Formats: sequence, C-alpha cells, structure tokens
Amino acid sequence: MSLGFRMPAEWEAHAATWLSWPHKEASWPGNFGPIPAIWVEMTKVLAPHEHVDILVNDEAAADVVTGLLRAAKVNLPNVSLHRIATDDAWIRDHGPTFVTRELRGKRELAAIDWIYNAWGGKYPPWNNDDVVPNHIAAHLGVPVFEPGIVLEGGSIDVNGFGTVLTTEACLLNPNRNPNLSKAQIERCLSDYLGVRKTLWLGDGIVGDDTDGHIDDLARFVGPNTVVTVIEEDPSDENHRVLRDNYERLSQMTDQDGQALRVVTLPMPAPVLYEGQRLPASYANFYIANGVVLVPVFNDPNDASALSTLQQLFPTRKIVGINAREMVWGLGSFHCVTQQQPAL
Repeated sequence: MSLGFRMPAEWEAHAATWLSWPHKEASWPGNFGPIPAIWVEMTKVLAPHEHVDILVNDEAAADVVTGLLRAAKVNLPNVSLHRIATDDAWIRDHGPTFVTRELRGKRELAAIDWIYNAWGGKYPPWNNDDVVPNHIAAHLGVPVFEPGIVLEGGSIDVNGFGTVLTTEACLLNPNRNPNLSKAQIERCLSDYLGVRKTLWLGDGIVGDDTDGHIDDLARFVGPNTVVTVIEEDPSDENHRVLRDNYERLSQMTDQDGQALRVVTLPMPAPVLYEGQRLPASYANFYIANGVVLVPVFNDPNDASALSTLQQLFPTRKIVGINAREMVWGLGSFHCVTQQQPAL
C-alpha cells in the first residue's frame, strides 16, 4: 500500500472501543441468558475511560440495550448506539482493523476491510458481518482499504513498531486463502498493517474454533515484550502446543533484530460445558485507556494471571471479569472488542 499507514499497538491511546451487541442465541446454545449482562459489564468498565460505540440491529434492540445500560448506571454520555446489522457479536473478527498515519503534521485514520467468512465458512450467515467495516468507516468518514484476503482481527497482534504476531494454523489454513503462499500473506500484512516482520507461531489451544487465533496464545504488551500462555501439566493436551509456541517466541526477534522479552501466563484448569472443552485463556484480554479487561474463570490461577498483567501494565487498572459463561461462545473479551485509535 505504501501510503504510510500503520496499525497502532493496542495499548496506544484509543478514541473508542467498538462492540457488537450479542443477539445470536445459537452462539451460546442453551445458555444465552447471562450473555447480555457481560456486555453491560464491559461497557460499564470501559465507559469511564473511553467512548464505547455499540452496534445494534434495530430500534427495538437499541431500546433494550439503553434500558440495560441505564439500569446498570453506565456512563451513558460516553456510549453511542449505531443501527448497523450484525450476524454475531465477534467484532474483533468482523469489524474494521484501524490504521493511522502522520501526514503534514496531522494524524489520519483509515479502516481495513478484510474479507470475513466466519472462520472458514463455519457459521453462516455472515453477509451482515462482512460489510460492518464499510458501515463503520462511512459513519466515521474515513477511507477504507480492501486487501482482498480473508483475515480476522483475532488472528493478528502488533507491537506498533513494525512486527506482527500470527499463527500458521489460522492464516495458512486452506479454509482462508488457499491460493496464497506464506510469503504472499506476509507481503499483504506488510502492505496494509505497516509491519516489516511477521512472527509465526504454530497451533492454537483445544476448543478454539478459529483455527488458532493469536489472541488466545500470545500478545504484545510492550514494544519488545510478549506474554504467552503456558500449560504446566504435561498430561494436558495443550501442554505440547503451548510449549512449542513458547520455544518459538524465545528464539524470535523484533523488527530491529532485538530478542523478545517473553513473559508467561498460566492457563486455567480445563473449562468444560456439556462435555466440551472450551478455549479458556487469560491471553484473551483487552487493553483500553486506563484499564485492562481480563477473563477470569473462578480458577486458582486467576490471581496469578491478574498479578502478572498488573506488573506489565502498572498505570492501568486490571479488571477481571468472570468469563465462564461467555467462553461457551468460544471467545472472550478480546474477541468482542475493537479499538479505534485516537487522533
């Protein structure tokens, strides 16, 4: 693209967080009831720190959401509802990836509209979700870039200085871009995210229906620092996969050739629902202005994960929110948020 745009790191200043309000009961089969309250809690935590923009399907939904937020005493002046139809709630994946550039002393915003196919065609329909980036960009009055490849926001994580983390399991999966080579995908990431180096991890955790999104595995928390989840129990089926990813990270360098600082997070004990192991991971946190939303699971390792993240983000409040019900939808807080960088 060579227009000077880059994807800022998540910890850089935000203008807003975007959410898609949950309405697809089939995403939480048999247990949708507790889900809207989790979006209320997220909004309540975020609204004191930055604007929260929420997509709702229609006026009736807007009325319901407004009532829920008002009842919870959410800071409503810092919340806006937008009548933009969605198929599901995972805006990290169907929403725009925002990029910025400095031009003639002014910072500019643009949106990337990747092709969205519900994680390799798994959950139709997705026609509404696929056009969400264009609707949001039109609302903001910013240009839209269309790389023409299938990619979800949860599959990439950047340090803002020229390095992107991703996984082979997802981006090289034939259900995404079967006609593109690894080098072609790297070139696309370079062109549109403004990165110079792509770091490839391997497989994802058990239960992850996204084919290995990076946001359940490893995240940049500073220009040169990555946190990655580790399963200490050698009998656990995540042990080998996560050990392999850790060993890869330990050998990796950033865009300037500097070795990464790798910090580990534990994994919670297996979270099961109706006999199915769910992709519960402390790595699926969301970094906002002044606060970090962290999934917790009523697990002994919750405290350790929160403590580690507090050390990594000393100027932000670390807020653990129970995600045991949410992860039945096979995602958590990073999956349902999308940051809009500040200008």
